[in-house]
Parts: sequence; C-alpha cells; structure tokens
Amino acid sequence: MQPSTQAANAWRVLFLLFLANLFNFFDRTIPAIIAEPIRLEWDLNDFQLGLIGTAFTIIYAIAGVPLGRMADIGSRRKIMGWGLTVWSGLTAVNGLAWNFWTFLLVRMGIGIGEASYAPAANSLIGDLFPAHKRARAMGIFMLGLPLGLLLAFFTIGSMVEYFGSWRAPFFIAAVPGLVLALFIFFVKEPQRGAAETVKVSQARVEQPIRKVFAIRTFWWLVLAGLAFNFATYACNAFMVPLLMRYHAVPLVEASIATGVIVGLTGLIGLTLGGWVADKIHQRFARGRLIFAAVSMLIATALTGYALLAGRIEVGVFVAVFSIGWLFSYNFYTCVYTAIQDVVEPRLRATAMALFFAGLYLLGGGMGTVVVGLLSDHFAESAMLAAGASEMSEVFRAEGLHGAMYLIPGSLLLTMVFLFQASRTFCHDAKRMTDGMTDSAAAAAAEPSLA
Repeated sequence: MQPSTQAANAWRVLFLLFLANLFNFFDRTIPAIIAEPIRLEWDLNDFQLGLIGTAFTIIYAIAGVPLGRMADIGSRRKIMGWGLTVWSGLTAVNGLAWNFWTFLLVRMGIGIGEASYAPAANSLIGDLFPAHKRARAMGIFMLGLPLGLLLAFFTIGSMVEYFGSWRAPFFIAAVPGLVLALFIFFVKEPQRGAAETVKVSQARVEQPIRKVFAIRTFWWLVLAGLAFNFATYACNAFMVPLLMRYHAVPLVEASIATGVIVGLTGLIGLTLGGWVADKIHQRFARGRLIFAAVSMLIATALTGYALLAGRIEVGVFVAVFSIGWLFSYNFYTCVYTAIQDVVEPRLRATAMALFFAGLYLLGGGMGTVVVGLLSDHFAESAMLAAGASEMSEVFRAEGLHGAMYLIPGSLLLTMVFLFQASRTFCHDAKRMTDGMTDSAAAAAAEPSLA
C-alpha cells in the first residue's frame, strides 16, 4: 500500500478545468436561449428546434468514445487544449449561419470539439485528488455547469436585445475560450493513479471497453445518466420557450428565470451536495448513490407539481421548479465519483467517454427531439380540438407544456436506476481495488522473474 496523495498543483489545475467547463456549458446553451428568435426568423417548428440539440449531442456522444480512449493513452492537456480551441472557434462561425441547415452543421462541429473535454478532465481530477476528496473536487469542477448556464441565461438575452441580433452572442462567447485554451496547454499532468492508495500499473490495458462494460454498477449508472440527461436537456432547451409561450414572459426575463432554475440552483446543489455526499460516503460505502436516489425522488415530486399546477403565478412556478432542480444536481457529485470508485485509473477516461456516450446519444440526444415532436403533436391536437384551421401561438404553448411532463417522468426513472446501482456498488468497488492490488503485485514481480 502507498499513502493517498494529492498533487501539489491540484487546486490550480482544478480552477482551470472549472473555467473551461464553464465556457463549455455557456457555449452549448446559446441556442436554447435564442430558440424563439430563430424559430420565428426561419419559420421552424419545435421538432427542428429539438433537432439542433439532438445533432449536437449525437456527434458529441460518438466522438467522445475515441477521444476518451486517446485521453487514457495520450496527453490529456493537449486533447483538452485543442478541443477548447476547436469548439470556441466554431462557436464564432455559428453566428454566420444563414439558414437552419448551416446552423445545424456548425453545431455538429462544436459537438466534436466539446466531446474532447469531459473524459480527459474527469480522468485528470481522479489523479489530482485522493478518493476522500473527489466528490468535493468534482463538485467544484461541475460548478462550471450551473455557472455556465447562469452566465448564459443572465446575459445572452440582454446581448440579443442590445445588439438587435441573435448572432452577437456567438461572436462574444468565442473569445474567452480561445484565451483559456492557451493556459490549458501548459498544465502539468500527474502520473496516472498518482492519488490512489494502491500503486497503479502503467501498462496498457487489453480490451479496455470490454472490461468497463463488465462492471455491473457502470451499466446501472449509464441507464441513470441516460434518463437524467433526457430530463436536463429537455429542460435546458425548452424552458425559455415554455416561459415565453405558456406564461407570457418576455425573452430577457424568461432567460433570467431559466438561469435561476437551472443555474443558480446548481451553485447550492453542487457545493452543498458534494460536501454531504463525501460525509455520507465516509459512513456508508453506498451512501452517495442512496443520497442521489432520494434527491431524484424529491426532484420528481417538485418539478411535477410545478407543471401540474398550470398557469400559476410565474414566480411560484420558478420557485417550486427551482427547488426540485436543486436536488437533481446531486446526480453529478454522486454518480461521477461512483464511476471512479468502481473503475481503475487506467480506464477512467474510457469509462467516462462510454458513460457520456450513453448520456448524450440516447439521453440528451433524445430529450430535445422527443419533447419537440411531442410538443408539435400536442399543439396540433389542441388546434383540432378547438376546431381551428391554423396553428397559433396559443396551441404551441399548450403543446409544449404537455410535452414537458416528460421531465419529472425521466427523473423518476433516474431514481430507480440509481437505487439499483447502489445494490451492486460495494461488490464492484472491492473488485476494482483487488484488481489494482493484483496488477501492482504482478508488475513488481516482473523484474525478479527476468
């Protein structure tokens, strides 16, 4: 056994990773905020709006697997640096799109750039911090999500209003990402497994994908992530349109309200949730996952109630939905760290890439397009029920509101899968530790056999 260590530059690197994560989510959120201006300018339906998010996430998921494998065997700082450069540059290009299809193609390119980041960053955090500090470190890293969303939802609407164009935010958003990429290139990486209590073999793993998929807990966490990402992408993509259509809130106010729902709540959920998760983990091995499952149950109840209440006062809707969304953020600090507890260091970037493939290919990728399709279907049903011959914004509002019930439904499924993962966690965590010990012993014995 070796002492559990923390890298000397751990907090400095974590701060850079957090900033890059912030711009990652800032850049990908812009289309959700300007959805209504784009829809009206290009005469789109909700299915097409959903397809913008789906195209991005499917490419993100597919590209993430080979990029994650590259992060396990190559330089993580170079992969993150070049990825940040690509997605920031293409974000600026997005502002030049002249129709729906050019906009869609550029979003797909941005998906490739952003796919390089999360697996490499998660792998790096696992080597920077020992196990008992990873939930807090992951919580700080994942603060980039709510802060990126908060910054986007609080500023993009005002940018559009100030410049009189939905294109301006794309040009502005590209600049900080390109600057940050320069700093990422100079990050000093720790050795893989440097923060583990067991010495980790540096030899390449044979059949890495097969070994990751042999972990039962990983399968349950992928299913949980699929359901959870379905809900989060549907919420992020359609909350501003819902507030504008169903609750008659103007663009700037609707984007700020959405920022409170999906961004401000994360500041509390990730910081407090990470601390609580670490405390529970110290007392109960599977406590993190039980905590996450209970959080999903609360999130389901509150988001479902906010939608069932109908056209209540918008402040009440935002408050109730926000509290529910706050609890949903416990997913990140509990699940991401649980994956690192059951997957050995040499496979963590690969595991995260496969995990994200499930999240985005079948979860996030389907969330926006399915809600969009269902919204169009309900809108047409409302139009026919009213005996009208033309679609109106009133029918579109009813259709979208009905489709949004998929959000609490998906959160409930997430709870079920997290509970199942908690049942296999202890066995898989022990198997991971035993496997690392055996690998280290074999590696140590090799010189004496020569």
